[in-house]
Amino acid sequence: MSERSERRWHPRRACVFGAVLALAAGPAALAAPTTPSPPAGAGTAATAAPTPGGEQLYRQSCASCHGEQGRGSQRGPSLIGVGPASVDFQLSTGRMPIADEKPQPRRAEPVFSADEIAALVDHVASFGGGGPQIPQVAPGNLQAGRELFAANCAPCHGATGAGAPLTDGRTAPALYDATPVQVAEAVRVGPGLMPVFPSQVLTDQQVDDLATYVRRLRDERLDRGGNPLGRLGPLPEGVVAWIVTLGLLVTAARWLGRRAGQ
Repeated sequence: MSERSERRWHPRRACVFGAVLALAAGPAALAAPTTPSPPAGAGTAATAAPTPGGEQLYRQSCASCHGEQGRGSQRGPSLIGVGPASVDFQLSTGRMPIADEKPQPRRAEPVFSADEIAALVDHVASFGGGGPQIPQVAPGNLQAGRELFAANCAPCHGATGAGAPLTDGRTAPALYDATPVQVAEAVRVGPGLMPVFPSQVLTDQQVDDLATYVRRLRDERLDRGGNPLGRLGPLPEGVVAWIVTLGLLVTAARWLGRRAGQ
């Protein structure tokens, strides 16, 4: 192509020429999408990021306190021999990991997903030492669970499972958010100040009964209707009921007195 021809074929003229061709082709050509083609080898669906392995998660979130091999340090206890149930309980209740050392970590939203927790449980188990496995909980007997709870749990967690203060500023937490598996894990590993209840003390069936009753506490919270009054207990609620009843009786007596005077 000559130099003169190159000057005539200016890009701006090329755009005008293209627009003329589009008009000649009709409205369908004007409405055609101009989405760029995907790069070669790209899939149509987004690929989910793989779940990090337990070793990687442990190094990122646990090793600084518990040591690379779980032997513990000045900032955290050893994890050798604690067992899968203990690791799963601490992670699934959001008590671990924590940013600062605390005598009693509180329940919170879990930091890790279920798959990440499972990976961490497997990695900590690789340190050795055994320990309680994650319980397989089945539906139990509600009445038997009520009796077991009254004898073993209510002195600390309260008759309604609402929790209560303990010594040294610690508390026995409320049980309403605990899943049946978490209840069974706590029974077997004894987190915090809670005693351990091995199978020689409470059988697997009794643990199932307890978990079933705690689930009922969570679902119903033992409220039989009306205002729960902050769940203060039967004595304060009874006093309030008597005050309200006496007030109604006095009001009714005055109303009847006025009617009789008319």
